[in-house]
Amino acid sequence: MKKKITYSKILEIKNITESTYILRLEKADFEFKAGQYLVLNVPGEYKAREYSIYSPEESPTIDLLIKEIETGEVSRELKYLKVGTKVEITGPFGFFVLRDSLNEQLKHYTFVATGTGISPFHSIILSNPELDYDIIHGVKYLKEGYESGSFKNDCYHLCTSREHGENYHGRVTGYLKKHGIRKDSVYYICGNSAMVNEVTELLEESGILPSDIRTEVFF
Repeated sequence: MKKKITYSKILEIKNITESTYILRLEKADFEFKAGQYLVLNVPGEYKAREYSIYSPEESPTIDLLIKEIETGEVSRELKYLKVGTKVEITGPFGFFVLRDSLNEQLKHYTFVATGTGISPFHSIILSNPELDYDIIHGVKYLKEGYESGSFKNDCYHLCTSREHGENYHGRVTGYLKKHGIRKDSVYYICGNSAMVNEVTELLEESGILPSDIRTEVFF
């Protein structure tokens, strides 16, 4: 079934860092499940891009967390559009949504992300406030812990590869190896393909069943 194109107005562009921002759109009658994505296009430009939805299901707006890429035409253009500009959104798409494990004893969720791959998890966690979870977020610098205050302090674990701090210094795979892999958890992984493949391999080597590993590759 072909998805309907919705014309949505830009309500706000909120800078998180010098290169990352939240694009806030009017929601209108657009409905989605936390973890899904949409396709966004500036009318008449034919430069459609896929973005995971950052906001929770019950939010009155649709928020997208976007990193401005130096060679990325769309991510740079969107940042400088005027509030009130209408864009085309199509969707929602994707099956990277919260599902129970086939093993009813597994009620804990571990979310592993790099960079803006945190987006679907931000939506999932805020849509399910009673969720028992840990989130492991790999970035280069501390400032890239985007809106980490949205998560419970003891559940959010920031891993920085190029900066020391109170966080874990290193990659998400290093964090998992150091702190151990919970065998009573369902794993969701989202980010760059190299990280997704490495974490998946590590989990399977540790005895996590493939049915309890769900992945979403950003690039």
